[in-house]
Amino acid sequence: MSQQQPLIGHLLELRTKLLKAIASVLIVFISLVYWAKDIYHYVATPLMQAMPAHSSMIATDVAAPFFAPFKLTLVLAFFIAIPYVLYQIWSFIAPGLYKHEKRLVMPLLVSSTLLFYLGIAFAYYVVFPIVFGFFANAAPEGVEVATDISSYLSFILKLFFAFGLAFEIPIAVILLCWAGVTTPDDLKAKRPYIVVGAFVVGMLLTPPDVLSQTMLAIPMLILFEGGLLAARFYSKSADDEEEDDEQQDNEQQKDEHQANQ
Repeated sequence: MSQQQPLIGHLLELRTKLLKAIASVLIVFISLVYWAKDIYHYVATPLMQAMPAHSSMIATDVAAPFFAPFKLTLVLAFFIAIPYVLYQIWSFIAPGLYKHEKRLVMPLLVSSTLLFYLGIAFAYYVVFPIVFGFFANAAPEGVEVATDISSYLSFILKLFFAFGLAFEIPIAVILLCWAGVTTPDDLKAKRPYIVVGAFVVGMLLTPPDVLSQTMLAIPMLILFEGGLLAARFYSKSADDEEEDDEQQDNEQQKDEHQANQ
């Protein structure tokens, strides 16, 4: 019974954190839904600027003019609420972390959020104008470029998530090296394989065109090199290991004391 009560308490706390995270997304969404059409117009600007004169986007589905801006606003609300969502995750797992882990996780949460936003900004301001300009000029003669708004939304969301996740590579490298799974020197020695892997990941995460795949793979390689440099400053020292052992012993003694009571 004594073991079930802490478990139920943790589950209730987890439910509370999840409800707060979902509520934050809904609050941001309700605040933005009035401007859903303006938001979609702003996101569609790179394509409309690349399209030929006197052409426009189309809606092939009856409900697309309503649901496409609605869906985009919901995704944007989640992006904006990410810092608070990550804070709820942090507040739930923080009590079970060691002291040096707490010092590591908080900076990584902040930097991972900023890198995710940076990846989205890179996709919108750098990749979209180049890719859409290429597609518009590559259309055969006699073919009118008129993109469906739902297809465009699916396309850009894939790129947003792909570039947002790809920009998390430094965080992944730091965590792998800090956990002892690998070392910066081992990753440096495997650089040729990582170069090939970056282009393979770019092929899987982006639409099937060489341009967007390359524009994703190159930043991934640059970020990988940055992660190698940062990983050298994140290594578990002997003091941290002693601190882990001491905290683990204290937790075991505390559990034994509660069991005896």
